[in-house]
Amino acid sequence: MQISSRFTLAVHIFACIDTFKDEYKVTSDFLAGSTNVNPVIIRKILGQLKAAGLVEVARGSGGASIPKPLNEITFLDIYKAVECVGNNELFHFHENPNTDCPVGRNIHVILDSKLRRVQEAMERELASITLEDVRRDTKKYIGTK
Repeated sequence: MQISSRFTLAVHIFACIDTFKDEYKVTSDFLAGSTNVNPVIIRKILGQLKAAGLVEVARGSGGASIPKPLNEITFLDIYKAVECVGNNELFHFHENPNTDCPVGRNIHVILDSKLRRVQEAMERELASITLEDVRRDTKKYIGTK
């Protein structure tokens, strides 16, 4: 299983906004420079975060800001904002298992509860980590205020 890079890019974006908010206008170009990712991708992620109410983005070169305290934004909030998870499901089942096969006919019964437990465990862990934890480590490793 692999979560796309949108998640880690989003956390990187938050770390930059928080770290540089008092020194620079944190624009998509600025963030692209830190992440080494095309500004178009940064703008898409910022749009997803904005739609979720996790960032505010001023049009033009106004820059991005974080409208909530960092201890109120969890990794789960970010994950839900940027990952393409249909129906809030981490796992997407392959379409149309063969009902003529005894495994195919029963695969949902076999896996559904197990996959639900895995997803619930992951969500609990993601919900336990906040952007305040990231801020604390950012200060520790790069020596900011």
